[in-house]
Amino acid sequence: MGQDKGTLYRKGMRPGTLFLLAAVYGAASFSVVLLLGIVGYVFFRGFRELSIRFFLSVTSSLKGTVGIAGNMVNTLYVVVLTLVIAIPAGVGAAVYLNEYAGKGRLVRGVSFAVDVLAGIPSVIFGLFGMVFFGYAMGLGFSLLSGALTLVLMILPLIVESTQAALQAVPQGYRQGALGMGAGKWELVRTILLPAAKNGIMSGIILSVGRIVGESAALLFTAGSARLLPRLGVGLWGNAAVLRDKILEPGGTLTVELYLQMQNGEYEAAFGIGCVLILLTFVMNLLLKLISRPRDSKNEVSYGK
Repeated sequence: MGQDKGTLYRKGMRPGTLFLLAAVYGAASFSVVLLLGIVGYVFFRGFRELSIRFFLSVTSSLKGTVGIAGNMVNTLYVVVLTLVIAIPAGVGAAVYLNEYAGKGRLVRGVSFAVDVLAGIPSVIFGLFGMVFFGYAMGLGFSLLSGALTLVLMILPLIVESTQAALQAVPQGYRQGALGMGAGKWELVRTILLPAAKNGIMSGIILSVGRIVGESAALLFTAGSARLLPRLGVGLWGNAAVLRDKILEPGGTLTVELYLQMQNGEYEAAFGIGCVLILLTFVMNLLLKLISRPRDSKNEVSYGK
């Protein structure tokens, strides 16, 4: 019966509807084929470069080695430093705009500034970071200078995703908490942020993807050094070395990919591309897991 209805439905379609349906399926198929083609070609060219030595060594023309160990450490430094600064600032700004500031000119002005900030090209951020953080603040080419520049780049993404997550929380949550005598900060801390945590985490994961994939801004601010930190003696000595690393220059994986392509080392560049694709896959998988609908039993309730 269902099959007969489907057949009649298809027979009754107008030519314009059939054309639109074919265009939609064609566009979807083209997107899948394009993705598989890019991923397949990158892995075909670069998979042979992936080895234990490639992951644990550092590129050196003197030693004749090609590796990304130093670049992975630099990428980790940049991601952690950027998120440590950007998450409190972005989430705090979103909470203030959504829950405290009302609907006045200030909110409209800040929202407009956030939208404009999100559309500025990354190379402009790199120029600003080099002049302000590098020269004016005296940080020079360093991982900290690059992280501060990336903070400016991902703040709009975190603010907008957090605002969207807070706005999606049902009004009944707010009314119920305020009716029970909860203060504004208690409402935000115990109700709104736990209820909006999936949306906030989604924005953070997308921000990590932008940090990992950025190269132009980091070339101007963090530099392109590949060296691993030289560990000292003892726990405190190693901690001091790792702490001082943030003030040293360092190239991330995307910066190293650019340099390898510039030097004509295409196979090594495609190998780094494989690593970046795997990182992108992992981040998208995490995003899917976080965004998966939860049961109603897991809904946050006041006082928990």
